[in-house]
Amino acid sequence: MLSEQRQEMILKFLEEKRSIMVSELTELLDISESTARRDITVLDRAGKLVKVFGGAVAVENNVLSREPTVAQKEEVCREEKMRIARYAARLIRGEDFVYLDAGTTTGYILDFLEETGATFVTNAVSHAQRLAARGIHVLLVGGTLKGSTEAVVGTTAALMLHDYHFTVGFFGANGVSRSAGFTTPDVNEALVKKTAAGQCRKSYVLCDHTKFHVVSPVTFARLSGKTILTDECPEEFRDVEGIVVCP
Repeated sequence: MLSEQRQEMILKFLEEKRSIMVSELTELLDISESTARRDITVLDRAGKLVKVFGGAVAVENNVLSREPTVAQKEEVCREEKMRIARYAARLIRGEDFVYLDAGTTTGYILDFLEETGATFVTNAVSHAQRLAARGIHVLLVGGTLKGSTEAVVGTTAALMLHDYHFTVGFFGANGVSRSAGFTTPDVNEALVKKTAAGQCRKSYVLCDHTKFHVVSPVTFARLSGKTILTDECPEEFRDVEGIVVCP
């Protein structure tokens, strides 16, 4: 069983029971204690559960206040993120002026991007480097570099984005909620996301299924007017317009 599959099952167990012991996981998943502890540690670092002595408990009210690092995010739902990114890459046309938000899922778009004449603007240093290496025209937003997410954030970045008019934008989110909309833990990063989304003719938010019912401290956009690209739509969100389940 792949690590992503095990971790998804652990989260599903927590949805039902709210807490689980390492000994239970070894029996339920037929894995060693060291593997169970390793999966719990990965999910804890990603803010998906809370690690406790001997096991894990669900995040109360699904509030995610910590910002996982890029490395931590890459270990969670990799296959699902790549499926979403593959679909997103096909939406980019040669004449587009594209905003590409920082994040692991948005970064996977570059793995599937075909040769294009589109121009990209991004606040992710790694995204800009990869685009430039392929000879694609890219503009890197200026501002304060945030180490944990490798994103350029803050007022300077937001002011720069006010001058652009994007045909399409692709955004990441830490949480998706009916009441709170799309959220992220950092106010400076939220400002950049909100500004860029406001300058896009069409906005896509890339969210794997674990982001639903999660609320981070700062809202950068409401659900209305945005298209959500996901691998799986929870039943409670199926009446929401603009959700696309990527094949």
